[in-house]
Amino acid sequence: MSTDFATAPATTTTTAPGVGSLLLAGSAATVAAAAATAIVAAAGQAVGITTEVSGAPIPTAGFAVLTAIFSVVGLVIAVSLRRFARHPHTMWIRTTVVLTALSFVPDLLADAAVGTKLLLMLTHVLAAAIVIPTVARRLA
Repeated sequence: MSTDFATAPATTTTTAPGVGSLLLAGSAATVAAAAATAIVAAAGQAVGITTEVSGAPIPTAGFAVLTAIFSVVGLVIAVSLRRFARHPHTMWIRTTVVLTALSFVPDLLADAAVGTKLLLMLTHVLAAAIVIPTVARRLA
């Protein structure tokens, strides 16, 4: 006598990491990006690139502070996308790439030397290269 049992296929569900994981990773990336931009600014100054904009020098710590502030703004955007967007990962990438490109506008318009403008834009790209993929992994 044989008995056949129908077995349901095993189902696996994957869930996106929680908000806590997103904020923890994003905060770590923020600290890393802030430190990296300050180091690059200091290195630029060490090789003779001025950080003067409109006659006033940007202090090295100013790079770190502004990187941290705008990275936190990015984390707020990420949490909002996680909650409200149908595809938060895709929207995060699209949004942050556009915002990074737009961040060059003030640099290009600044009353500063070409080397200074390039240094400023480099720090934007550096911060974006650290923060964007780290947060994107938590939104996948």
